[in-house]
Amino acid sequence: MKKFPALLAVLPLVALLAACGSTAAKDNDKPRVVASFYPFAYVAEQVGGSFVDVDNLTSPGAEPHDLELKPKQVAAVQEADLVVYEKHFQAAVDEAVDQADRPKDSTVDADTVLNALPAQAGAQEEGGHEGEEGDEDPHTWLDPTNMVLMAEDLSAKLSKVDPEHSSTYRANTDRLVAQLETLDTSFAAGLKTCERRTIVTSHAAFQYMAKRYDLTQVPIAGIDPTNEPSPAQLGDITQLVRKEGITTIFTEELVSPAIADTIAKEAGAMTATLDPIEGLSNDTSSENYLTLMEKNLTTLEKANSCS
Repeated sequence: MKKFPALLAVLPLVALLAACGSTAAKDNDKPRVVASFYPFAYVAEQVGGSFVDVDNLTSPGAEPHDLELKPKQVAAVQEADLVVYEKHFQAAVDEAVDQADRPKDSTVDADTVLNALPAQAGAQEEGGHEGEEGDEDPHTWLDPTNMVLMAEDLSAKLSKVDPEHSSTYRANTDRLVAQLETLDTSFAAGLKTCERRTIVTSHAAFQYMAKRYDLTQVPIAGIDPTNEPSPAQLGDITQLVRKEGITTIFTEELVSPAIADTIAKEAGAMTATLDPIEGLSNDTSSENYLTLMEKNLTTLEKANSCS
């Protein structure tokens, strides 16, 4: 996993911000939820509804892997009623949570709620074998059933923070769970019968989706989307695309399509966007997790000739 600068330099400022009363969002007495990036912010918004204020630490259009926190964001992690994040994905958030020494019942950590898969390496990392021992694939949210588990855990903890509205949180959670289960059913049905079951992706973001729906992911880059394969490794992927009759190389919203475009051109394939939903961009600002996942399903069905 990519390492990020420590937060020690900004920590002295955190105490100052806290002393100055930086939690303006608490003036309305709503519970304040801080989410590390978009998928978990989405769950918090759906479960909490109008009774909570949700802050997303990762700005729209930003690559969440590269997140560095500003002092006021570190303060927000300390002061929030509930923090939702995934340990080992964003080192800056991990450090802020550790420094805050938050009670477990006011923190939702996907790493403890879900069963993580070992990280899958990209072409530049020994031909696509699993990552080094101890590395985990953080892209849990691309399996809708994992989002169900996150919603349930967040609902329980939010109800403890704000028991007055626990019945509303429960109803909101039930509605979200029903939507996620419908999404899961649609994926299972839509990808049940396909001419091809291999997907070539810009980086190793879709392992949870692939495992859930019996697909094989071949990532160009590993967990870190900025790594690039060598010319020889590009050649291996191009040969695989030709051999298996793969029609589509999948690019992403927040990652440069240059290498995927090169492979597609060399192999006579096309490109299409498969969104890892790590964050929204200018082009997807009107979308949400559910609609983006539905678009992903349509894209996969077309690319793999599913019927």
